[in-house]
Amino acid sequence: MKAHDEIVRGLRDAAHKIGVSSLPEFKYETPRDPSHGDGATNLALVIAKGLGKPPRAVAEDLVRALTLPQGIVKKIEIAGPGFINFFLAEDQLAAVLATVHALGERFGRGDTGRGAKVNVEFVSANPTGPLHVGHGRGAALGDAIAALLDWTGYGVTREFYVNDAGTQIDKLARSLWARVQQAVGRAAEVPDGGYHGEYLVELAERILAREGRAFADLPEPEGLRRCRTIGVQSQRAEQEEDLREFGVRFDVIFFESQLYQERLIEQTLADLAQRGHTYERDGALWLRSTAFGDDKDRVLRKSDGSYTYLLPDIAYHRHKRARGFAKAIDIWGADHHGYVARVQAAMLALGYPDDFFHAEIVQLVRVMRGGEEVRFSKRTGEFVTLRDLLQETGVDAARFFFLMRRADSQFVFDVDLAKSQTEENPVFYVQMAHARMSGIFRVAARDPASLPPAPVDGSVLTQPEELDLLKELAAFPGVVARAAETLEPHRITGYLEGLARIAHAWYHKYRVLGEPEERERLALAAAVRRVLANGLGLLGITAPERM
Repeated sequence: MKAHDEIVRGLRDAAHKIGVSSLPEFKYETPRDPSHGDGATNLALVIAKGLGKPPRAVAEDLVRALTLPQGIVKKIEIAGPGFINFFLAEDQLAAVLATVHALGERFGRGDTGRGAKVNVEFVSANPTGPLHVGHGRGAALGDAIAALLDWTGYGVTREFYVNDAGTQIDKLARSLWARVQQAVGRAAEVPDGGYHGEYLVELAERILAREGRAFADLPEPEGLRRCRTIGVQSQRAEQEEDLREFGVRFDVIFFESQLYQERLIEQTLADLAQRGHTYERDGALWLRSTAFGDDKDRVLRKSDGSYTYLLPDIAYHRHKRARGFAKAIDIWGADHHGYVARVQAAMLALGYPDDFFHAEIVQLVRVMRGGEEVRFSKRTGEFVTLRDLLQETGVDAARFFFLMRRADSQFVFDVDLAKSQTEENPVFYVQMAHARMSGIFRVAARDPASLPPAPVDGSVLTQPEELDLLKELAAFPGVVARAAETLEPHRITGYLEGLARIAHAWYHKYRVLGEPEERERLALAAAVRRVLANGLGLLGITAPERM
């Protein structure tokens, strides 16, 4: 917003006027509490030590030295230990309407990232069974984080890592082979730690329907080899179908087997050894990870010659770095919490910057229906699948609900609330606000995009709800920027709920069509409609015209 840009520019000039030669980084942002103004800065607190003065005295000096264009602010206050709060003039608040109108779908986007390449890897479920609701939460979070980074100017690659070379795949093959044998009447047991879900019974039946009984008569090594290939392909296809339904796409599907085929494991070991960060003990090869903040050194290659889980992960992230990514963001489940420090240590051992690797840990999801916890689906017998949830609630509700809370907080998904069409349902509430703004134009038989782009008279929009809406609209780009910086999409859902709350109150309280304020109120309704659509679209959620 131009007014905020002018204020930041004026603050920089004022700091130089009062003797600050090298200006450190400071914040200018929209306060959470509207009583603290439309913009606030901590500049006085940041520069006070260097000037040898109390922050509040520095704030007073800054305000005296501050020169702003006429009509930008109507009031400036100094609060607390030295925060400076700015209250914009009505015309400046209303100026946001022309900005929203001009930028349209691009309103809220920025260029903080300046094209820096970021890899966001998420879901990455083992191809051993259907996706569960925890994967769904990780999918919504990863997709939203990728969108936030894209909106703020980063070059984003969405990536899915397929673990097709581990022991879990062997268990999948043996479990499926056992189901094939059972399907032809033979005694066979699913192995310990194998997969017992009905989905493998269904897959075994499909294999025999296609291949005939001869498949079950194959020599066991050949049967296991083919079950391994079929099992992975089948589960990957099913996972892709569920994610497609959920509106999640990936730019890269990376298979673990590629690490072995391209000898990336050996290259990684050689790299770490050359840097002097590995050693042998008790017949095993160790990473000296304690030198980089880990609580103990980690085994890379066991005494029997097999690799630990850590080594392929190091090789995989080394490959990400080789592909030119400045940052690798991984979305992991709660069971990986203790794994973060060792991967971070390995990245530092490879000489990468501290901020190259970042893991977001997604906590567990409990699904409730009728006041009772839903523990599993009929198909898996072990967990609630993402597909089951989507069939009950739909994509929009699932996405919004998954993104309402911080990733590191446990989450209770209330199916009954997600399905309800009441104001208590947050996604319904936000979408209804968009539909109501759209309805104004439907009744007026006008296209919101056809409104004249001329500046709106700020002296007309003086009602409290109108001023609050203008402030919320102006805050949207900053909310997006902050959500991207902190990797916290829940800031967007919270913002949308707040904007919708004011929009509903305004809609019920004031008439638009046929009133003296019609022109300005139509412009306001169009801007609210646009920002709601932009925020929902950023999260992969639809903005309906009618409900």
